[in-house]
Amino acid sequence: MERYDLESVLEGILFASGEPVPAERIAAVLEVSKSEVLQAARSLMERLQSENRGIRLVILGDALQLCSAPEHAEYIRRALETRKMPQLSQQALEVLAIIAYHQPVTKLFIDQIRGVDSSYTVGLLQDRGLIEPCGRLNVPGRPLLYRTTPIFLRTFGISSLEELPPLPEVYRGPEETPEALAAPGETSP
Repeated sequence: MERYDLESVLEGILFASGEPVPAERIAAVLEVSKSEVLQAARSLMERLQSENRGIRLVILGDALQLCSAPEHAEYIRRALETRKMPQLSQQALEVLAIIAYHQPVTKLFIDQIRGVDSSYTVGLLQDRGLIEPCGRLNVPGRPLLYRTTPIFLRTFGISSLEELPPLPEVYRGPEETPEALAAPGETSP
């Protein structure tokens, strides 16, 4: 299959799907290598961007999807009369960050970091498709493990978790040593 044909077929598949499609699946259907599909995807992505088209191709991990150009979002929203997705609360962002940086994680792990029950927030994030169960931990009770989804990547405009900003290092200056934090007249262990 010629390169231009591959890009054209790829564009048609992604347009018809409306959802992310694994590159491996496209490669199997078209009887080409996954690397050829990804190369064609990158080429199509550049062409759509350089021609200032109304659609963009995004790579979400190992999946590909067409979406509208972000600069046209307000016009699209008004034309289709769709409502903005409600903003995530501070609690939801905390839980999402814990899952994104430490996945796969249990709800107990999230609760221990936050110091409060996160059941409602985990359910909310699942309902919005930002997280999903991905198995069970092999301990008594077999708690569910959670991870982020391709919708998470798309929502935050990243292709993979490697694009997340690094976690800040916790600084403990001289004023924060255990000795400095002890009450006057006390010594720390």
